[in-house]
Amino acid sequence: MRALKPLSVALVALSGLALGLWAAVQWSTTQTPILHSGILLPTPRPVAPFALTRQDGVAFTEADLRGHWSLLFAGFTYCPDVCPTTLTVMKQVEQGLRDSRRALNAVFVSVDPERDTPEQLSRYVRYYSPTLTGITGPFEQLDRLCASLGIAYIKVPGTLPQNYTVDHSAVLVLVNPQGQVAAYFQPPHRVEALTADLTQMIPETL
Repeated sequence: MRALKPLSVALVALSGLALGLWAAVQWSTTQTPILHSGILLPTPRPVAPFALTRQDGVAFTEADLRGHWSLLFAGFTYCPDVCPTTLTVMKQVEQGLRDSRRALNAVFVSVDPERDTPEQLSRYVRYYSPTLTGITGPFEQLDRLCASLGIAYIKVPGTLPQNYTVDHSAVLVLVNPQGQVAAYFQPPHRVEALTADLTQMIPETL
């Protein structure tokens, strides 16, 4: 076999490098979904440690967000409009993904622990979906989780002490199986667009 000349070797090396770069660009392009109803974070952000409680009294921590895709929404059970509307959308999206063999854990974070007892939270989430997880707990832990997720909320006093309301973000937060914030979905939430975006990101289950 005849030895290659130095120039030929250089050309072969450059061609190989160019091919490698082209393949890398193509892989990056095909692997990065283009969202139509949300914002994909260039670098996923880890969810900080927290300790809350599910509607059934079982502990719920950052470890429970690992190993699967989760969609989180913060609100409260006495919410008159945004929460019912958003949870209805989440239920329909979850069902649509299940039909296409994609698993998504929907999580409702109550930021009103003074009124949203486990019993109240259980009745509320069960009304929307038997698979919807409701969590709440001390304000210190809620603040830690919400700050990590980029969610804001504030208690707004009413005419009577028990008639207060809670202003809160209406954003949906997608957490990947590594327990990292991967994307945000801003309102108004549309079932078709949200389902299409999540279908791109969540692989089919075998």
